Amino acid sequence: MNAPLNQPNVSFREMQIDDLDAVIQIETVNFPFPWTAGNFKDSINSGHICLVLEIDELMIGYAILMMVLDEAHLLNISISADWKGKGWGRHLLNHMMQISREQGGLNMFLEVRPSNVSAITLYESIGFNEMGVRPGYYPAHNGRENAVLMGVAL
Repeated sequence: MNAPLNQPNVSFREMQIDDLDAVIQIETVNFPFPWTAGNFKDSINSGHICLVLEIDELMIGYAILMMVLDEAHLLNISISADWKGKGWGRHLLNHMMQISREQGGLNMFLEVRPSNVSAITLYESIGFNEMGVRPGYYPAHNGRENAVLMGVAL
């Protein structure tokens, strides 16, 4: 059976160094203090799970996952502003959770700015719970901003 003609081709693939211009473009629009190309290169070179989400070969998002024994730590996840609010962030996060399970992960953790209400709402809807606060974790325009530490059993 063939897919409908208007069905987009959705795929995940490993992030490559050549992807960093597109990744940085999304990153700088979405975050007030974005990761640098060097941060992404370090993650790729460290062997972290670095994936991009593409629709019809257009990169619309990416995620960086670090596995430490049976713990998965989501370091970064983002969807292009043009594609937000359409369920793609949930799709990418669910995919990263599945990869974590396949890698032997029992729990996933992440940090999020308390001011990022849409991300917190998404995480909570998938089952993440607040586990604590990391004081002064993020740079902010007026000093530092705390991070909410969230986790979910996989």
